[in-house]
Amino acid sequence: MPPPLKRSVTIAGHRTSISLEPDFWQALQEIADARSVTLSALVARIDQTRTETQDNTGLSSAIRSFILQNYRQPKKK
Repeated sequence: MPPPLKRSVTIAGHRTSISLEPDFWQALQEIADARSVTLSALVARIDQTRTETQDNTGLSSAIRSFILQNYRQPKKK
């Protein structure tokens, strides 16, 4: 498996770096595209949910969990 890639995204006007494996970056982009939002906007939503639920996991872990949950959800017909 390729090593994680570090990318910078903007959340609430601040740049932050996130490390994810290439497959996770691709999946995250696919979800953002399907929702017609930017990658930064999607990451900001994930971060906001993490903050609101007082989830103490790191942002990269929260993103991985979000992706997994997204693909486990039954597709609407």
